[in-house]
Amino acid sequence: MPKAFLILLLCFFATGCYYDSEEYLFPNINITCDTTAVTYSGSVQPVLDQYCYRCHSNANAPVSGNNIALEDYGDVVTCAEDGSLFGSISHESGFSPMPKGGGKLDDCTITIIGTWINAGSPDN
Repeated sequence: MPKAFLILLLCFFATGCYYDSEEYLFPNINITCDTTAVTYSGSVQPVLDQYCYRCHSNANAPVSGNNIALEDYGDVVTCAEDGSLFGSISHESGFSPMPKGGGKLDDCTITIIGTWINAGSPDN
């Protein structure tokens, strides 16, 4: 009887960890941040739309966005050039961390916006 129990127990442990592989437990571990085709319209504006316009749209900026509007390209470039856009999203000292009341953007998103700014903030 003890041998049968040990065999049963061995079979359980041999199959019990079937899904305990790194790829299954951490599916996004090997995803890289693609910065090869960063554009304003395809990369930056969707981030602004998702995380910033709630407070920084033209309509909401005077009320909840400290008069900082990010809806128009020119306004975004101004904030990019003075360092406040990148400083805020990367939570650098001396800048108000954004998005307000939310967590920090993921590293890839911050890198993509930084890449766009370092490329001269083109309107593309």
